[in-house]
Amino acid sequence: MAFEFDWKKNASKIEELKKVINEKKKLEGSLMPILHEGQEIFGYLPIEVQKIISEELNVPLAEIYGVVTFYSQFSLIPKGQYTIGVCLGTACYVKGSQEIIDEIKEELSIEVGGTTKDRKFSLVATRCIGACGLAPVMTINEDVYGRLKAEDVKDILRKY
Repeated sequence: MAFEFDWKKNASKIEELKKVINEKKKLEGSLMPILHEGQEIFGYLPIEVQKIISEELNVPLAEIYGVVTFYSQFSLIPKGQYTIGVCLGTACYVKGSQEIIDEIKEELSIEVGGTTKDRKFSLVATRCIGACGLAPVMTINEDVYGRLKAEDVKDILRKY
């Protein structure tokens, strides 16, 4: 799913980012802190924001993109208001977590790693969250749902 970057709506955020860049660009190793600040400001690091950073730091865009795509804490797409995590650790997988993911994907028309068009939900596959006795487990932000069946998903999502 493609998200359109709105230059007008983001004008104040762009100015805020440029201020951060100017404050930090003379420091050695400034790229990572600037990327973190950029993600904090925008909620993600779209190519438009990466281009601004590239131009302001005089660092090739390919280098910035490489860093952003290498580290998992950076995101190229906006995150939803609610992050749904489905555990794919061994216990959860054996007890049906893939069916849970498939049901979420169908209900929300979303892929793993994606965000719904309305930016309400993001879906991530996680590794063991330490609740193996409740397998299969799904989290929505801080809420934990265990011993799930695919048919439970629709009612849980309605709460959000």
